[in-house]
Amino acid sequence: MPDKERRRNNAQADDAQLRAGLTPEQLATLATLEHFRWTLRFVRRPLFQIPVPVVFHADGRYAVLEPDGSVNDNPGFEIRRPEE
Repeated sequence: MPDKERRRNNAQADDAQLRAGLTPEQLATLATLEHFRWTLRFVRRPLFQIPVPVVFHADGRYAVLEPDGSVNDNPGFEIRRPEE
């Protein structure tokens, strides 16, 4: 069982790293979205620009959390998806 516990701790650390640097407004919106099956999948960190958190819904949709906490479902870039 030690391996299973290690993975869970790594997942918690990864989640904390993803959330680091998000604004309080983004964190509040994320908490609300998580109740509706959205998850924070990754954060784009362009050089010399603010982080861009990307959330995904269980049905495959994605959106960006803007710094003010608003949800942008048309962020102006495409997400590469693994081929099915």
